[in-house]
Amino acid sequence: MSSLPATTDQFPVRVSGGPTALFEYGGLRFLTDPTFDGPGDYGRPGRPVLTKTAPSVTTPTDLGRIDVVLLSHDEHADNLDNSGRALLADIPLTLTTPGGGERLGDKAKGLADWQSIEVNRPDGGTITVTGVPAIHGPGPREEVEPITGQVVGFVLTGEGLPTVYVSGDNASLDAVREIADRFAPVDTAILFAGAPRFPVLFDNQPIVLDSAQAAEATEILGARRVVPVHYDSWAHFTEGRDELVAAFTVAGLADRLDWGRWN
Repeated sequence: MSSLPATTDQFPVRVSGGPTALFEYGGLRFLTDPTFDGPGDYGRPGRPVLTKTAPSVTTPTDLGRIDVVLLSHDEHADNLDNSGRALLADIPLTLTTPGGGERLGDKAKGLADWQSIEVNRPDGGTITVTGVPAIHGPGPREEVEPITGQVVGFVLTGEGLPTVYVSGDNASLDAVREIADRFAPVDTAILFAGAPRFPVLFDNQPIVLDSAQAAEATEILGARRVVPVHYDSWAHFTEGRDELVAAFTVAGLADRLDWGRWN
């Protein structure tokens, strides 16, 4: 396991609930998977109903300026809802899956695995955002994607800046190992967790990391700090904050957790 120190002097990550987090990095403001709709049932015909159980702790007007949205995928209401979709119209750049880049219009760009884009920093220099593998369910990508769709994670790097990993809805530790081979150690990992399950999908196996896997991912990445997201506010999550604390405690990693609250 990495010998990097625990959390000190970190840039703040503010979690709004579900998969939505705001952070400033290299002078730019990034938002992950925007979701601000109220509690209720969401979904499309032919797909499982997604039930939101709690409101976001923020609204789009609370956010201030957003420069880039990091959207792991656009096809599920718990990652991009109606209000989040409306917000994208005012954001200069949305980075997402190749398919999402085609669906979401001119301000969206899809990133394939290991494809990078340079984003200009306001005071000079650039931030490199690299698309990295994410598999939204158990098993190989070619079996999972036809069922749950395409997902992308992101790694952010820049001269004089820490390395940041945003996992997206990923259930594959093999994908995490591939990312670690190229980018570890990671300073901050924004890990989607919650062990979401649906009886009709994959024999009720988690379609995103469970708590023990999130702790293992932290070790693989040598992550100095982990901000868990996407473990609350929806009925299909089967593990929450208590399970994450327990798993990270067992792994000796509880001091890496940062809950990213607004206050």
